[in-house]
Amino acid sequence: MALIVAAGRGERFGGEVPKLYRPLAGRPLLAWSAERLGRHPGIDGARVVIRAEDADLYARATAGLPLLAPVTGGATRQDSARLGLESLVPLAPERVLIHDAARPFPSVPLIDRLIAALAEGPAAIASVPVTDTLKRGGDDGRIAATVPRAGLWRAQTPQAFHFEAILAAHRQAAGQSLTDDAAVAEAAGLPVVLIAGDEDNIKVTEEADLRRAQRILGEAETRTGFGFDVHRFGPGDHVMLCGLAVPHDSGLLGHSDADVGLHAVTDALLGAIGDGDIGQHFPPSDPAWRDVDSARFAAHAAARVRAVGGRIVHVDVTLVCEAPRVAPHRERMRDRLAGILGVDRGRISVKATTTERLGFTGRGEGIAAQAIATVCLPAARP
Repeated sequence: MALIVAAGRGERFGGEVPKLYRPLAGRPLLAWSAERLGRHPGIDGARVVIRAEDADLYARATAGLPLLAPVTGGATRQDSARLGLESLVPLAPERVLIHDAARPFPSVPLIDRLIAALAEGPAAIASVPVTDTLKRGGDDGRIAATVPRAGLWRAQTPQAFHFEAILAAHRQAAGQSLTDDAAVAEAAGLPVVLIAGDEDNIKVTEEADLRRAQRILGEAETRTGFGFDVHRFGPGDHVMLCGLAVPHDSGLLGHSDADVGLHAVTDALLGAIGDGDIGQHFPPSDPAWRDVDSARFAAHAAARVRAVGGRIVHVDVTLVCEAPRVAPHRERMRDRLAGILGVDRGRISVKATTTERLGFTGRGEGIAAQAIATVCLPAARP
């Protein structure tokens, strides 16, 4: 499980809106880390620890994200982490990742490394080696000493722990003023492993950090994928379109549930990231996919986008048929697609058209669908 600590006041940042709810590329800062942890396939559930007075801001910032109900934090960061851990006790997790919400970019590979490290020991943290020469300043503003940097690391989050061990350590350290969860673990005698962090996994503390985060996001590229699919009519009393069962005097024939809309969306997403097509991921020759809900295909494609650090910006689906009528079901289709793909419904468009009774769709022999997916990916680097 994951615990995201977002109960700080961000006093150094300033401004009327709390730091974690300031916009970053059009989304609240908190939403970036909450989505990455909440949707990671190796994390069973994610919970955010918030300030009670931020409840409304939190609800708006995380709408549509797969998160557990938030809990209220304490007076210090250490208190908030402990209270968050206590709230997870009824869920009995074996492992937990604790993350500072002010770090918006925990990458999928970084999270993978931390989870893997827990197979070898009770605690691991993301960290990067200190490469700058360090100076200790005196009261007069002059250098008092040069600090050897050998063996020094900068701690990041997420920090990963065996749940019972870190919970016991936090209970034991209650009332102290330790700066991160690794220090709590160290105080309890737990060995903590250093795992390679990420220089882009920055902490937003001041306004300049927010600008740097924006520059990191600016190092991105937008890709577009196209999907097209066709299924013929056959016996049945409904058709599956964009995840909904739409009443009709025929069904659609296919190895799965023949959801022509979701098949087109799946191919569009896979195409945007250059990851093959639906037939490669779900071969029709494999009986495992017979009659399966096509929502699994589209959700898989969305997960593949996230696995390479991508974000679904927009999906536009056009259904081509004389019947059934799509308009009465359009808004529910948008909601269903948004839920399957894990995006806001405002990023989903569903349209329908006919071919003026020309061609196989005009003759009522089947339904066609085309989809265009826009995906934002980290820019390829040398």
